[in-house]
Amino acid sequence: MFAKRLKRLETAMDEAARYEEWTLAAIKHDEESGAARWKQIDQSSRYDFVSIRSRLEHLRSLRDRRDDEGLLFALNEGIHGNMGGMGASPLYGKAKFGTKKLIEDYVEEIALALEHLASPEVDTISFEDKLDFFQRASHCFGRSALMMSGSGTLLYFHLGVAKALWHEGLLPSIISGSSGGALVGSIVCTSTDEQLDELLDPETLPALDDPKGLINRVLSRFKTERITADDIWEVLEEFLPDCTFDEAFRLTGRHMNVSVAPAENHQKSRLLNADTSPNVFMREAVLASTAIPGFFPSVVLMAKNDKGERQAYHSSRKWVDGSISEDLPAKRLARLYGVNHYIVSQTNPYVIPFIDTTKRKTDAVSELKYAVIDTARTWINAGAAIFEKPLGVVPEVQRLTNSALSLMNQSYVGDITISPLKKLHNPLRALSWRTREEIHALIDEGQRSTWPRIERVRVQTRISRTLDPILHSYEEQHIEEFGKPGKQRKVRGSPATRRKAS
Repeated sequence: MFAKRLKRLETAMDEAARYEEWTLAAIKHDEESGAARWKQIDQSSRYDFVSIRSRLEHLRSLRDRRDDEGLLFALNEGIHGNMGGMGASPLYGKAKFGTKKLIEDYVEEIALALEHLASPEVDTISFEDKLDFFQRASHCFGRSALMMSGSGTLLYFHLGVAKALWHEGLLPSIISGSSGGALVGSIVCTSTDEQLDELLDPETLPALDDPKGLINRVLSRFKTERITADDIWEVLEEFLPDCTFDEAFRLTGRHMNVSVAPAENHQKSRLLNADTSPNVFMREAVLASTAIPGFFPSVVLMAKNDKGERQAYHSSRKWVDGSISEDLPAKRLARLYGVNHYIVSQTNPYVIPFIDTTKRKTDAVSELKYAVIDTARTWINAGAAIFEKPLGVVPEVQRLTNSALSLMNQSYVGDITISPLKKLHNPLRALSWRTREEIHALIDEGQRSTWPRIERVRVQTRISRTLDPILHSYEEQHIEEFGKPGKQRKVRGSPATRRKAS
């Protein structure tokens, strides 16, 4: 009887039309399974609950007593997302909804303390001291980013992920993408908040107005002939405004990062964005990111010159799909924006055997599988090193080998990885056209795959979502008063600061 009740609730979760419905079924499931009781108990070997509980009580006491200087001092001791190991994945897999109440209470208390110190009623601490603290806190805690993998025509899954995060107010302002992920990310980062609500509705997407509409007409050509750059360009003109990365950032305050790779050997991949390549046009960047070698021609990027005219960006160089060399540019996002928390929407069907095993399961069968994969990866890399010179005799073979090794050796997961719950997709159809029904199914799958991770995202980003607007507000005030953003410790890429400074 117990198992049947749980099964009915799991069915209700699977059939939920909205996240609110899914949440009600998930909470009920936790009550039935005993996970709700687990959440209420602090103790666990997975994290340092004693330290977290002690710090929570101390911060609450300081805020209740209005000891603002003491509260600032206590917070200065360190704000980070993995205090006492509270970010450990197992803590978010026990229950269907949420995690330990102690963790949620601690994170909420930090956020409340930050909001309290930022308020005008705290007048015993100077504006400069507050600004200095919020800049340091933001730098130490870091920021979150959404990284969307190469996907081909599975890009609609990414759209569903973005939709689910957006509707819960959890969509990061820092986004990266390659191939299909670059297209979805660029659409999001060139749309205002008001436009996003309509855009993320599947019924309003231009591609869905007609089963034989633009995208499906273009993609269906894979059945008979190779798609051309002109065909893809039509799609980009339909979806994206003709703007540069900097212009898109000024419009939305969102940072889009597009992964591209040089078509030539011995060149490093690039991450195009408003900081590294502000004048590059996004359409050409996305076109390059979708240029899968062997299927599409390489692309010359275009940029706006000092007169506002369109011209070639590095005219001697052409670019291709960035997922080949760097599908998920975590290290570069860390350097550019202080990102240390990654939400990954992963749909690349060609990388599944090589997924990073750092988040792996610990059962015997899984461990054996991972051992085989790790051993195979080691032998392949060793063989490639041994035969490097013979392979170099034929440049085409060398390029193919280098691409294969790059794909195999990358990491394809993040702190939170969202991938399809259902095995809907044949890798051989990654470049095939999608019917209206399939597009709906992919968007729906993206949402449903995100729902079980929503509360983890909410908890792990609560502090950064609190810090960002506070810091932006304080830096704006500082600019208005002094004409500069304060000390150079500011978070790189702050939308408010960038817009004001420009």
